[in-house]
Formats: sequence, C-alpha cells, structure tokens
Amino acid sequence: MSTMKEVEESLIQEFEMFDDWMDKYNYIIELGKDLPVIDPQYKTEEFLISGCQSQVWLHPEMREGKLYFSADSDAIITKGIVNLLIRVLSGHTPKEILDNDLSYLDAIGLKNHLSPTRSNGLASMIKQIKLYALAYSAKQV
Repeated sequence: MSTMKEVEESLIQEFEMFDDWMDKYNYIIELGKDLPVIDPQYKTEEFLISGCQSQVWLHPEMREGKLYFSADSDAIITKGIVNLLIRVLSGHTPKEILDNDLSYLDAIGLKNHLSPTRSNGLASMIKQIKLYALAYSAKQV
C-alpha cells in the first residue's frame, strides 16, 4: 500500500498533465467514476454530509486499525472531488488522517478553481472525514 505522500505526489503529477481547467474538471469527473461506492444501506441521513450543495454520503469503516471510506453523490463532479480525498486518506490510521494537512489540494490548484458552493462542500467533506478519524482515534485509546 502506498503512503499518503506517494498518493498525493501521484495526484499532483496526474493534474500536471492537463494544461487547462476544463481538462482538469473532466479528469475530476473521470475520478468520480472510480469512486469506491458506498453500500446502498449507508445512503441515509446519518451518513449525509451537511454543508454540501449536492447530496454526498460518506461511510467510514475501521479495519485492523485503519479507516476506510466509501462514498457517493448525486453530482458527478462532487463524486470526483470526494474521490480526491478518499484516494489519499482511506486505508490509513485515524492519526495519519488527522495529521494530514491536505496541501496537495492547493498544489493541484483545486481550491482556487471551485465555485464558492463547491469550496464549502469540499470543506464540509474534509471536516467530516477528520471528525470520523477523531471519533475512531478516541475509540482506540
């Protein structure tokens, strides 16, 4: 399994292949098609992320001390954005997730190219992932 840093570097390189943001958006949409899809039983209010314009469900699962995420959204670009987070953060310990500063999102220029509503949605997704990591790290003590 790759380290978070390796996955971040890989994503940065993938985004550097595209010259303009229309191509990058299309790539984000492609990433949405590769999203680890949430089991339909978790597409409930409990796993819905508040603060997103579109509906986004995020399900955490702890296995052998590592947190794994699956998700879904009713918006294709949002699926890609949540996959950008899951690709890096899923499969790591709660502490690793909490310690990650997500600087790769700035490196690929994502935050600068999202509408205010999508930026709020991204912030809500990050907050929810970190809250899950915090909750699971508390359970491990």
